[in-house]
Amino acid sequence: MTDENDIFDYLSRGGKFSAPGNAPARYRAEMLRMTASFVDSELAGAAGFADCVNWGPGVKEKIAASRIVLEKLDHAERVLAIMGDFGANISRYESVHPWAARISRDEDIGVTRRAGDMRLNVFHYPLRDWVDSVVMNVMMGNATVIQLGDLQNCSYQPLGAAFRDILPRERRHAELGEEGLRNLAGRGGETLTKIDDSVNYWWPKVAATFGAPKSDRTEMLMRFGLRHRSNAELLEEWRDRMSVVLASAQGSRSESC
Repeated sequence: MTDENDIFDYLSRGGKFSAPGNAPARYRAEMLRMTASFVDSELAGAAGFADCVNWGPGVKEKIAASRIVLEKLDHAERVLAIMGDFGANISRYESVHPWAARISRDEDIGVTRRAGDMRLNVFHYPLRDWVDSVVMNVMMGNATVIQLGDLQNCSYQPLGAAFRDILPRERRHAELGEEGLRNLAGRGGETLTKIDDSVNYWWPKVAATFGAPKSDRTEMLMRFGLRHRSNAELLEEWRDRMSVVLASAQGSRSESC
């Protein structure tokens, strides 16, 4: 299929590609951009969360944080291998890159990506303490689960299979965060104020990871079968999910009073 209209028609009928050689240049470019963003975000997320391990109040929390770091690195490696099949220059991932680098917490970079780094912008902001890291993990963890839920059915079969393997572990990361958040909320007092402050700080930054409600690029990804749901639909699901999660933490707060 060399005609782009034929390709769109094939993909719109649920067609899949199983090897790089079957995919046209435009499709390959968009898939590489999408996977680079995932890999860079996992590496940056792991690097940032690694600093939080020793913030954990107990051994159980330290183990959970370490597990998240390890598995995010593994997820990056799995998808990076697929990028290599597409001819991406993955050697740059073997060199030193400041994945742990963060900007000022009060700085606002909006949605502009930084040169040489495809991480989602939320991963450019620093974590403040254990409470802040738990809140961010809950909010971004649920966003990742929702986004991967869409990507696992993408039209490139090896990538979809990789995301289906990754999704349960990312879901578990979010669940670990939710458990930690309920425990923190149960402390009451100053901890509750910290939780509220962190929710207010991270909410717009995580929401921005879903992209603009109307996006020409997202429309293209959907036509290619790399995406299936709009940014607005995914964002609405995340907002609904966060309402449930935060209400659960609120229940823990009430029980502590």
